[in-house]
Amino acid sequence: MSFQDIFKSSFLENVSAVTILDMVIALGLAFGIGIFIFLIYKKTFRGVMYSSGFGVTLIALTMISTLVILAVTSNVVLSLGMVGALSIVRFRTAIKEPLDIAFLFWSIAVGIVLAAGMIPLAVFGSVFIGLILLIFVNKKTRDTPYIMVLQCRDQAAETAVTEFLKNHVSKLIVKSKTVTDDHIEMNFEIRLKDEDTSFVNSASKIEGISSAVLVSYNGDYMG
Repeated sequence: MSFQDIFKSSFLENVSAVTILDMVIALGLAFGIGIFIFLIYKKTFRGVMYSSGFGVTLIALTMISTLVILAVTSNVVLSLGMVGALSIVRFRTAIKEPLDIAFLFWSIAVGIVLAAGMIPLAVFGSVFIGLILLIFVNKKTRDTPYIMVLQCRDQAAETAVTEFLKNHVSKLIVKSKTVTDDHIEMNFEIRLKDEDTSFVNSASKIEGISSAVLVSYNGDYMG
């Protein structure tokens, strides 16, 4: 028996190793867990603008991963072709939120585990990961950072508002300072003492302050 005969008898005959029932169960579970991942993503989203398209991508990615692994496990020749084809794919979409990367890997991992036949691991693992994300991502803390942007008319106004903020916030850090001919723009990172933000109204009324803006700081600071 030649190597070609062994190759044909051992590899090519396994194309139909995955039954229709296996496909339906795997893809059905992939869709269900993908919906679960999407709901967790929607519940734990903390960015500036929510993208429903990314949530749908998580569902599709779970199912696609399952489809690819089912094909790879059914035939070794096909798996080699898949490796060659996928190795030339390049994704250039920028991922700004670190948590989004976790959701992408979660979707891919679930697809792989389901296609490998480890259904309990996929289901239990997804529920466990989802609960962990809900607990830690949505955990409220009083130490939430904020950015406060102030437009000052002159040095006196800058000094006055800085002293005012030191007395009304628990932490004050200068992030940037821009000086032009007619005004000074100050960007502060602050920590609130409590949930009361009325001090922003008072800061805007200080002589020489033309505007005061308070925004939540999610880590993507642009000066």
